[in-house]
Amino acid sequence: MKLPINFDNRYSPDARNIYITVPNLISVLRIVSIPFISWLTAQHKMIAALVVLAISAASDGLDGIIARKWNQVSKIGQILDPVADRLLIFCSILALGWAGIIPWWMLFVVGLRDLMLLVLIVVLAQHDYGPLPVHFVGKAGTALLMISITALIFADLWSNMFTQILHLGALAAGIWGIILYWMAGYIYIRQGITLLRHDSDQ
Repeated sequence: MKLPINFDNRYSPDARNIYITVPNLISVLRIVSIPFISWLTAQHKMIAALVVLAISAASDGLDGIIARKWNQVSKIGQILDPVADRLLIFCSILALGWAGIIPWWMLFVVGLRDLMLLVLIVVLAQHDYGPLPVHFVGKAGTALLMISITALIFADLWSNMFTQILHLGALAAGIWGIILYWMAGYIYIRQGITLLRHDSDQ
């Protein structure tokens, strides 16, 4: 598998073809937790949803720390981690829309971006390229969306002036998160096109 070239942010060259590792197990458990978070949110069982979401979010940084500290960076882990993030965001937004907490257009916009990048990943895979390195803009967009999702779930626990203000603030954070999400998508698409042109020039 070829790695992306000429990019400042790239995956560790020490990534190995190993599968059974603690970071990979944590990523799999994050993916398994997603249906529970979505169901609890859709059913307005927000306290339980927040608890599971907090555990899942905490594990997001933990797997990377363990992978780097104990030399367990793997190629499959570099795929599992962003997949878990994408699924968590999409399913959480789907649940929030189902519960009537956010407008459905947010789900459509986020889903369209991820669908475009899925097509790009498939095309790059045909040229023997792995997943593109995560860009800071993408991390910022993901962080804002996660903050927005958490705040929206929290705001649904009670109905008062504070939670109404929190709801509006969370929606604003979500919109900015979506803007950064799409900016990152544009960056990834340009990187992918660069790689494909590099292959065609050889």
